[in-house]
Amino acid sequence: MAQAQGLGKRYIKAFFKGFFVAVPITVTFLDRVACVARVEGASMQPSLNPGGRQASDVVLLNHWSIRNYEVQRGDIVSLV
Repeated sequence: MAQAQGLGKRYIKAFFKGFFVAVPITVTFLDRVACVARVEGASMQPSLNPGGRQASDVVLLNHWSIRNYEVQRGDIVSLV
């Protein structure tokens, strides 16, 4: 019984260590490099959402290019 409690504590401790490392890295990546978003509605038709109101597309919002001023008119980074 004592071994099971010690094993459980080790797993919980390892989980929290990984959690406190992974969360800041993930937040920094989503804030500085890129994030994924869903496009709904007719705002980007016919390039995105060609099916109408019921369909939605997933796009990659590239923050890195914006920070380096490498954006050109008409650029779309998307995931299909």
